[in-house]
Amino acid sequence: MRLQAIEAGFGDLAEAWQAPLEAFEARQGLGGAWLQRLAGFRRQWGPEPFGGSAPPALLRRLLASERRVLLPGDPCYPAAMAGLERPPLALRWQGHGALWPLLARRRGVAIVGTRRPSRHGVAAAEALGAALARAGWPVVSGLAEGIDAAAHRGCLAAGGVPVAVLGTPLERVYPRHHGSLQRQVGERGLLVSEQPAGAAVRPGHFAARNRLQVALARAVVVVECPESSGALHSARLAWHSQLPLWVVPADAGRLSARGSNRLLTQGASALLDADDLIRQLGPGPRPVASAAGRSRGAASEADAALLQSLEGGASLEQLCLALEQPAAQVATRLLALELAGLVQAEPGLCWRRL
Repeated sequence: MRLQAIEAGFGDLAEAWQAPLEAFEARQGLGGAWLQRLAGFRRQWGPEPFGGSAPPALLRRLLASERRVLLPGDPCYPAAMAGLERPPLALRWQGHGALWPLLARRRGVAIVGTRRPSRHGVAAAEALGAALARAGWPVVSGLAEGIDAAAHRGCLAAGGVPVAVLGTPLERVYPRHHGSLQRQVGERGLLVSEQPAGAAVRPGHFAARNRLQVALARAVVVVECPESSGALHSARLAWHSQLPLWVVPADAGRLSARGSNRLLTQGASALLDADDLIRQLGPGPRPVASAAGRSRGAASEADAALLQSLEGGASLEQLCLALEQPAAQVATRLLALELAGLVQAEPGLCWRRL
């Protein structure tokens, strides 16, 4: 609707790019927050990007980025979130939309832990993130300092798909030195937040995101945490949801692991080797390299049919009907094509061929 309003008001998107911000204020639906984003886009790209040929595409990108919101009732809205005591009113996201049909079926593994881990904890989290990535599992964590960041780094290093649930709005980087890591996660996987743009950062938001991480996960792994840690909240939620809960054991005298070690006395499974977890979970939803190489011919044929169905854009439901395939199979292929840069998620979680 905003795009039509701009075109109707200015006659041409290139002209709109050059117009003063005051000229947008009278247009319906173009409020102050949107004007600030437009001003930031202009500062980033300049008055005539790429010889003046890019403004229409940039305006469309700006408009589309505002509508990357998943709402209750959407087919890809995770059912486990709808069952929460405080379900999120909206999930704002950035990255690969093809992950949503998979996460809606809890096809991820959550890794949580302390912000102040030992070297043992950091190494374990990185190794676990890498092992899950190689097995085709999206790695869900919170992009916080310590265990979260280590899990994301390990996943990225192994060519995997990281999913970061933020306690801040998407445009906010916290901690600040995670700017590069957050950008990589958004480019390779998915950034998710229930906080609207411009929302104040509050300590309670970081605790609240724990329930969202667990709602996206098939299993939860606590790598290392003390007795007063938000990771223990995630563990309680996992038990309440009857999810497998795994804990990486640590020295009994290590204060940073006293909380996680205590979970082992309460019935959590000890994770001595990532392969034990992967054997229980089975293969993840993302095709791994060896399997892709063995079935390259069949995959190419399937991809060709999927790409042909995306010529004019389509939703997941439309693709399933056209291809006569289940949603999980179509979503897996969509993710592979999106990661390869061949398709793109559109607002409303539709996809189109690039």
